[in-house]
Amino acid sequence: MRSREDDRLAITPLAVKDECAVLRFSGELDRASEEFYLDRIGAVVASGYRYLVLDVTALVFCDSRGLNCLLALHWLLHRREGRLMLACVGRRLASVLALTGSTEVLPVHTSVSEALRSLPAEQRPDWPPTGETHPGIPLHSPEPLETSWQREDNPHLPPGRDR
Repeated sequence: MRSREDDRLAITPLAVKDECAVLRFSGELDRASEEFYLDRIGAVVASGYRYLVLDVTALVFCDSRGLNCLLALHWLLHRREGRLMLACVGRRLASVLALTGSTEVLPVHTSVSEALRSLPAEQRPDWPPTGETHPGIPLHSPEPLETSWQREDNPHLPPGRDR
């Protein structure tokens, strides 16, 4: 599904198994796509997925607001004894992560396969996906993710959100 803000961000489920989901991010992760991101990722986390692999091959832009969204998701999954992994990080995002010291917090993998190998075998979905199946994963949340972040006092909640 694409964000409503000029089609800035698309989040596509690629594979799932139990508590693990592989999602492809395409477009831009910034202030304009933040609400869309919170809604979609909120639905994924609310559905019980604790291990998320984000294939960011097609993510062409991520500013500080987008980075804050990723850090907040990392924090939330860590609180739920899960993990966020980034796969196929391009030069621009790699530069943002390195300049901010975020590579210490956000694991970066060269491929989705490599990221999945870092998980226990019982949590790994089939990769690459077989056939034309689209994982049945909700991409709309009745409760925005920022509500969860507020309840759990997330220090990475993007500034300026209504509290």
